[in-house]
Amino acid sequence: MSRSRVLVVNNGTLSLKQLRARFEELGSDTDTVDASSVPARVNGRYQAIVLSGTKVRAYDSTFYQPLIDLVGTADVPVFGICGGMQILAVAAGGRLVEGPQRVGGHEARVDTEEPLFSYVKPTVTVFHRHTLYLQEAPAGYRSIGRSEHAPVEFLRSDDGRIHGAQAHLEFRKDGLEILRGFARLYQ
Repeated sequence: MSRSRVLVVNNGTLSLKQLRARFEELGSDTDTVDASSVPARVNGRYQAIVLSGTKVRAYDSTFYQPLIDLVGTADVPVFGICGGMQILAVAAGGRLVEGPQRVGGHEARVDTEEPLFSYVKPTVTVFHRHTLYLQEAPAGYRSIGRSEHAPVEFLRSDDGRIHGAQAHLEFRKDGLEILRGFARLYQ
């Protein structure tokens, strides 16, 4: 049986190695491209696309336009992590606000009926390293997880193809189990 392939878009995260290792641990091979050199189409080569965190460039719609175009035309599941989620949300009309700096493990409540959360309890502890927060899901998306600082810790597109997490899921056990739920969508 052949392994699935995941395209990991590096938006400048410090934890690219850990992110790729998580998907490889879950049974997927990974290829990495920088946001500035994403392909125009996945053309059946990849079964999923993952957008890594970024260094506070989520508002740079000109820079990320090729990435947004790829996500919009791809027919595979997409997962935006931290800044990757913020890029998707801003492109859909979402608004980020400054909030308290969070670094380390923080709790969030998740909607366990969502397939993404098949392997976790209703309260998860996930790793954060940021100060920007999405206050509400943009049109075409809904919040599927929340915390005291962020009403949108996790989001899902209305069609269920695109997911996002404010947290860095490449760290902590609950993060791995949420990624396992995502892998079920494409494997």
